[in-house]
Amino acid sequence: MAIHWLTAFLDYPGDDFATGAMFWQAITASTMSPPRGIYGEFATLLPTSGDAYVRVQRIQEGNAKCHLDVHVDDISKEVERALELGAVVDREGHGITTMRSPAGLDYCVVMHHGEHERPLPSEWETRSRSILDQVSIDVAPMDFDAECAFWSEFSHWPLHEGSRSEFAYLTRDPDVALRLMFQRVEEDEKRRASAHLDFACDHVTIETSRHVALGATVVRVFDDWTTMCDPAGLAYCITRRDPDTGTLLI
Repeated sequence: MAIHWLTAFLDYPGDDFATGAMFWQAITASTMSPPRGIYGEFATLLPTSGDAYVRVQRIQEGNAKCHLDVHVDDISKEVERALELGAVVDREGHGITTMRSPAGLDYCVVMHHGEHERPLPSEWETRSRSILDQVSIDVAPMDFDAECAFWSEFSHWPLHEGSRSEFAYLTRDPDVALRLMFQRVEEDEKRRASAHLDFACDHVTIETSRHVALGATVVRVFDDWTTMCDPAGLAYCITRRDPDTGTLLI
């Protein structure tokens, strides 16, 4: 097994860090750990069950974004293997190697520290259930097949066609909290790959209203998902999928 755990990092510029961190605590029913790092720039969102898989980071420049941490047993070995599969190294140090996938997605390779228990979905007063359970990697058409192949080979997780022609996904290890999905983005063929987070829920309209009440904005409504923007400018989606299995609800 190459990947033992995945962590989603929410990266916010300094002025938006507190707003973003507070919002994601509320919508995931989590609490925030004490800050860490030289400048107190990192914190972990602690779930009510299972192991943590979402963290926040204060960045010095740029807009709000999302990146992945890939947890492995041997950083050097897995970095070398990723290089052979087409990734590149941005920088190394302090037990972290920052890399870019073949399509340009930023991610970090870090040590695994025993995380193995997926948190349970949250049950809300509205009687709806939801969980943050997916990282969607948005890829230009010319890079789509190669990016899907890279992550499937690197993770050793099988690749499958999605519910629509522009989607594909990997079958994760059952102990990993986050699933990887890929979306072919048609509007800009020259863009680097980026990532956004997806919630699975049993009632998109109810879940959307909950997020809006906490400060999010609806961007666009589709049949099976709603695109949102958090109060600090970070895009994400609420999807009509089973919170327990991640599969599309009929």
